[in-house]
Amino acid sequence: MSNRVVLITGAARGLGAVVARRFHEAGYKVALADIAIEAAQALARELSKDESSACAIKLDVASKADFEAARDALLERWGAIDALINNAGASKVVPAMEITAEQFDQVIDINLRSVLFGCQVFGQHFANRGAGRIVNIASLAGQNGGSATGAHYAAAKGGAITLTKVFARDLAAHGVTVNAISPGPLDLPIVHESVPAEKLEKVIAGIPVGKLGSAAYIADVAVLLASADAYFANGACWDVNGGLYMR
Repeated sequence: MSNRVVLITGAARGLGAVVARRFHEAGYKVALADIAIEAAQALARELSKDESSACAIKLDVASKADFEAARDALLERWGAIDALINNAGASKVVPAMEITAEQFDQVIDINLRSVLFGCQVFGQHFANRGAGRIVNIASLAGQNGGSATGAHYAAAKGGAITLTKVFARDLAAHGVTVNAISPGPLDLPIVHESVPAEKLEKVIAGIPVGKLGSAAYIADVAVLLASADAYFANGACWDVNGGLYMR
């Protein structure tokens, strides 16, 4: 894996940081892309003091030009890009009937436009070189409508799953695969910080396996789908939700 290069969006914290660490442990050169550049730089230096195998790139996922700039910067730095992990996401819980146009647009920009632009820019690059892997981090909310994340977030993640299928179909003949991972509630600090303890207990009680999911395992799945051997996994949505959604 030492010659493989991955770019991960939203990599400064949360699930993105866990994914970045896992790829680095697997031997990848890792580009941590985030609008929070200082936090991304700190993690990059933690992973690689001389930044020989990890670097930070400032990237606003709502900007196609930023994706293009990130692509060019990585090609100049390491000479190749093998995988893109569209991880960036954000939401604020708002009752469906109270979501404003501004709130809707912001969540769509971060969670859905980001997938479109990432798949366009890196999908084309991968197609031109005849190989590449794209993994989109979707959500259980995009499959079952969500229960605590907001209708705008659920709609965006449902759209991300659909875009995964579209790009998987269009890019497959060029050696490029596109897959999604749809996690259920994960055992992350942000979950414990943002959800009151009593409510979180009810959430856990409703999960068939009786516990929150492992962010490290989501990262393991991302590494698996990004591997060169993963050419036959394409257009799939990998469910990792403790049994909350079965099909």
